[in-house]
Amino acid sequence: MLDIEKKEDNTFTFSLKTKNNVVLLQGNSFKTKEELHSAIKEIMPSINSLNVFERKTAYNGKFLFNLKGLNGKVIGKSQFYSSEAGMENGIKNLKNSFLSMPNLQTL
Repeated sequence: MLDIEKKEDNTFTFSLKTKNNVVLLQGNSFKTKEELHSAIKEIMPSINSLNVFERKTAYNGKFLFNLKGLNGKVIGKSQFYSSEAGMENGIKNLKNSFLSMPNLQTL
C-alpha cells in the first residue's frame, strides 16, 4: 500500500507499507506532488537493478537500506533491521510490493 502525505511545510512524502501496515520504505521529502510522482514512477523500471539499493550499517550496528533513483539520488530509506538477512528480506519484500502495484504507473 502506498500512502502519500502532505506535510506541514507543504512538501510531500510517501511510505510503502505491507498489508500488515509495516513500513517497508519511508520516502524523502519532495517539493511538489509531481516531483514525488515522478520519483515513484522512476522506481518501477529499475527495481530489479542492484544499483538502486544502497545497503548500510548504522552506528548502532543495525542494518538499513536506501532506495536510489536512476540519477543516484536517494528516494527513500528503510527501517532498521537487526540482521543483514532481515535487511535483504526487506529489500525482497519491497521489490515484490512495487511489482504487485500496477496502479503506480498511473500516478
